[in-house]
Amino acid sequence: MIETVALAEGVGAAFTARAGGVSTAPYDSLNLGGAVGDDPAAVRANRRHVEETLGIAPGRTVWMRQVHGADVRVVTAAGAPAPAEPPAVDAIATTVPGVALAVLVADCAPVLLADPVAGVVGAAHSGRPGTAAGVVPALVKRMLELGAEPARIAAAIGAAACGECYEVPAAMRDEVAAVVPAAHATTRAGTPGLDIRAGVVEQLAAAGVTDVRVDPRCTIETPGLYSYRREGRTGRFAGYVWLDGAAGRSADA
Repeated sequence: MIETVALAEGVGAAFTARAGGVSTAPYDSLNLGGAVGDDPAAVRANRRHVEETLGIAPGRTVWMRQVHGADVRVVTAAGAPAPAEPPAVDAIATTVPGVALAVLVADCAPVLLADPVAGVVGAAHSGRPGTAAGVVPALVKRMLELGAEPARIAAAIGAAACGECYEVPAAMRDEVAAVVPAAHATTRAGTPGLDIRAGVVEQLAAAGVTDVRVDPRCTIETPGLYSYRREGRTGRFAGYVWLDGAAGRSADA
């Protein structure tokens, strides 16, 4: 299942879900994560299926080797083969039309950003460490350096673990809430929790970005989405964002 998002005119955006692919249990079935133990051939087939469904040219999707940091990579070359090893970052941006940026998640928050006037889009993986480190503000800052303006940036935050389910030690909650107060949460059981999406919304607002769409679904509570906390060994769904434009050869990060 693939759901498109009306993020901005001239911008394509979508979030995948769990159904509709070829992976077998426990990754069934539209697993897009290449480092979770799934059959690489199945992952390649699933990724091709998503590209075909969204109209993205083959090989024009840039992935990340997500490391729970705050580094940002800018994709600038549209004519070289994609790197064999994805860049070890948690945010990417581009001004190249037709290049899709992808972020993998299974409880962390996938964040898609776009300023269609400046012609720049970005994607970020914002889990607990990345949110505390400020990966989304770092992406906004990099997009501003590429010509974006905060008031023009539209954002979409995909499904993630909710604050009523995402239980953490009290010290961990306090550490994150010290820098992102809105992330402070209490679970249904009355234990310390984190609301990563609320934290990201707060960070975006502080950066001047107020056009924000938030998927309210909790990955832990939604069987149709992958959840590492619920299942442990499982797949990954993804968020995609790209500038509409003529398809070309593979992109190099």
